[in-house]
Amino acid sequence: MDWPAAEDSALISVENVSFSYGSQPVLRDITFRIHPGDFLAIIGPNGSGKTTLLKIILGLLRPERGRVLISGQNREDFADGPAIGYVPQKATHFDPLFPASAREVVAMALRAPRPGNRDARREEETAIRRALQVVGMDEFENRRIGRMSGGQQQRIFIARAIVNRPRILFLDEPTTGVDAETQSHFYELLDHLVKDEGITIVLITHDIGIVDRHISRVACLNERLVYHGSHAEFCRSDTLKDMLAGGHHLISHQH
Repeated sequence: MDWPAAEDSALISVENVSFSYGSQPVLRDITFRIHPGDFLAIIGPNGSGKTTLLKIILGLLRPERGRVLISGQNREDFADGPAIGYVPQKATHFDPLFPASAREVVAMALRAPRPGNRDARREEETAIRRALQVVGMDEFENRRIGRMSGGQQQRIFIARAIVNRPRILFLDEPTTGVDAETQSHFYELLDHLVKDEGITIVLITHDIGIVDRHISRVACLNERLVYHGSHAEFCRSDTLKDMLAGGHHLISHQH
């Protein structure tokens, strides 16, 4: 997808964003930018405002103060929805008897072509096949999604999120309940999407344990933005030391 060029080259600009649920402040004066090629982890303890911030960026909530720009345009004026991919929390938690194949799950993200439009149908099939190939699941296109492992389901939902060729992909707590080996393969896949497919990745998590060697930047929230910078600098920062001293379950993989 071709977006209009922003003056500072940022895909997403979050500017002085604040938000409350009733009288309870959740976000205070959040400012940072996401640039093309970033592999960004937004981290913080439970209740720190991560998912609320994501919903504001996606346009599902409106900030009380501040604004979000997408490639220089106000979020409310940005109409190219397919340019942003999204894998929500618990995307793979569904009825195992759900009678859809991997191919059908991916196709759900596409608009149905007009009846009789053969060219559009061919383009749809090409897009589905390519998305499944990118995540390494093309051999399973006809398998029922409920008969797949958690790691396989995870890849199918990523294929659904990228079938429209987005510029940026958001994932909310994507590794909850997934074993360490599956997590490792999962981050290798995301690294491939960044480096080979040109997709900017933003990952939301409460556990720094997922912030491994592939991630390039970290934004740490705890109502306010307490850190935003490179992964390497975060691993050496006082912010990480303070979080560990506070008893948070945070492990940083630098290897």
